Amino acid sequence: MNAKEVAKRLITGCKDVVSEADLVQKLEKAETEHRPLRAKLGIDASGPDIHLGFAVVLWKLREFQEQGHTAVLVVGDFTGKIGDPSGRSKTRPQLSDEDIDRNMARYKEQISKILIPERTEFVYNSSWSDPLTAREIIKLASRITLARIIEREDFKNRLSQGLPVSLHEMLYPLFQAYDSVAVKADVELGGQDQYWNLLVGRELQRSFGQDPQVIMTMPLLEGLDGKLKMSKSYDNYIGVSEPPQQIYGKAMSIPDALITRYFQLTTDWNHEQIRDVEQGLKRGDNPRDWKDKLARAIVTRYHSPAEADSAALEFSRVFKEHKPPEEMPEHRLSGPAALVEVIVAAGLLPSKSEARRKIAEGAVYLDDARVTDQGLTLEPGAPRVLKVGKRRFLRVV
Repeated sequence: MNAKEVAKRLITGCKDVVSEADLVQKLEKAETEHRPLRAKLGIDASGPDIHLGFAVVLWKLREFQEQGHTAVLVVGDFTGKIGDPSGRSKTRPQLSDEDIDRNMARYKEQISKILIPERTEFVYNSSWSDPLTAREIIKLASRITLARIIEREDFKNRLSQGLPVSLHEMLYPLFQAYDSVAVKADVELGGQDQYWNLLVGRELQRSFGQDPQVIMTMPLLEGLDGKLKMSKSYDNYIGVSEPPQQIYGKAMSIPDALITRYFQLTTDWNHEQIRDVEQGLKRGDNPRDWKDKLARAIVTRYHSPAEADSAALEFSRVFKEHKPPEEMPEHRLSGPAALVEVIVAAGLLPSKSEARRKIAEGAVYLDDARVTDQGLTLEPGAPRVLKVGKRRFLRVV
């Protein structure tokens, strides 16, 4: 393919591109100079797990790698300590060095499910931002106006509502933009909520005499609730490293209205296949049948076809035949224990108050019998099966 054809393929599925003409020019120049483009993606390192929402951007980065280009993942170990609000109504918690190291160790394990390791660079923005002197930071800040910074939507909204915006937060987009200067990014990718930040990167590169990066944003994927964007914070996510049965079960729970969108953003199905999905749903096909295909496609992408088949059988066993799964985590009793304490100790729910609430809702079962006593005590004896909600099982032994 020539540069125009490659650019057309790379921008397919993007929400915003600035600009296609610039991308064609960069592709042509890279070919002439016999070098790969440097496609940048910032990572905030706030959580150790990659979910399908973030994977949308990673798969687009993978397309650049398949064309011979380099993925440059900028770990925000410096900017993460500033605390980017990222559209929220309050400041995101600042991360410690230990938080970042722990999260990134886990992250790197999962990234190989998507990106090509030999064409992936991990760099930490502390390596160029930590050494900056106060004089250099002031000089850097002089390149962006305050008027430009408060154009950012979340800052504008909070200021209009009388909510505080700290000065250190306003420095976040400046340092994120400086990352593009430091790594000499040709392209920067991000979610559509990062559009403004990426534009600032273009401006700062231009002020440093660099060729401004092309920016490409990807659509935000709705979570399992069908309302908010997929996020660990909202507990509405599917993690790429979750067990096949868990991925399959979660995918089967998405709202019917999101079936086509999930096929578009979370699978490798082509346009013709997705058109079949749309037509099938319009003619009245059972949405559950298409969800089965979707769930199998997602599990196959991150695990294998065999594990997708196994997950489907297990799902049928649990939800159609109402039988417990063949494999489930175990919790061993050393003596009498309160049921709510067992639920929390086994990691099924985060707190005893949440466990009591689930019991009150009738969502907790012991050996297929609904539990109504919030003060129930479990005694050592024969193994018993505990179920919380629809998908959380535990064998108490």
